[in-house]
Amino acid sequence: MRIIFAGSGTFGLPSLQALVDGGQEVVLIVMQPDRPAGRGRTVHMGPIKRFARVRNIPFLQPENVNTPAPIRRLREARPDLLLVIAYGQKIGPELLALPRHGAVNLHGSLLPKYRGAGPINWAIIEGETETGLSVIQMTEQMDAGDILGQRPTHIGPDETAGDLHDRLADLGARLVTEVVRDIALDELHPRRQNETQVTLAPRLKKSDGRVDWAEPAQQVHNHIRGVTPWPGTFSFLPTGRNKASLRVVIDRAAVSPASSAGKAAPGEVLAAGTDGIDVACRRGAVRILELTPAGKRRMAAADFVHGHALEPGDRFLGKQETAGARGA
Repeated sequence: MRIIFAGSGTFGLPSLQALVDGGQEVVLIVMQPDRPAGRGRTVHMGPIKRFARVRNIPFLQPENVNTPAPIRRLREARPDLLLVIAYGQKIGPELLALPRHGAVNLHGSLLPKYRGAGPINWAIIEGETETGLSVIQMTEQMDAGDILGQRPTHIGPDETAGDLHDRLADLGARLVTEVVRDIALDELHPRRQNETQVTLAPRLKKSDGRVDWAEPAQQVHNHIRGVTPWPGTFSFLPTGRNKASLRVVIDRAAVSPASSAGKAAPGEVLAAGTDGIDVACRRGAVRILELTPAGKRRMAAADFVHGHALEPGDRFLGKQETAGARGA
């Protein structure tokens, strides 16, 4: 079967590799144009492009895949199937109808739950203990097509969005190869999504990373896990006599074994030592284990305590509180 693969991030790489290694004919790879990234705004070759070059597979990087020139190039490839995984552009109706078997997409949730750009993040933020993968027939409505295959998986209690992303990517390779095989053998049994069970998972913004200490400890912990590594969890800690605030990224945390924060205000430091930094929430406390102060390297919370003379009674600012920030 002649397959066009459209994808740009690392999520689809294991599926692409599995198809090629399994003998499927990937005739063209479509990906986003190279973009500058990082502080130096350096343009780096992405993993999909690197794979295409190593395997000598033709590739295309259009600014808009739905314009005449890319459509003509895809038509010339005579695809039987278009496989889309984390591509980053909307696929228009002309391209959806182009392959003999249409277009299919690997999505990081058990649809119809968590339709949208951030299914992995929101499943963790919402405290789910199970998620999974869905391969769907693509339609013009986002993530609404018939389900061709699904694979559930447990979410670990301390698993971050980055951890789960990588694990789902590997699981997805097996699911995708099974669905592609069944398409070729005409052995699929599509089923419609139940629209009454739809939930949404919008794309995260940088501001979504800020901690709300007024939430219960388990919810704060879920939030930290769900926005790690991007956009990253952050809070502000007033320091010095002028109370300028230091922006701190929380890289790793856990629900504190302390059963209650007592009368402490949300965000108040309850304990700071070799075990980490216990911070009061509306109910219970979260223990910060690793963090990155603005302009510094990632470090153990114990090292931060030593370097900043952090003590019980100090307080991280609440979500709605503002102060002059250093390194914000």
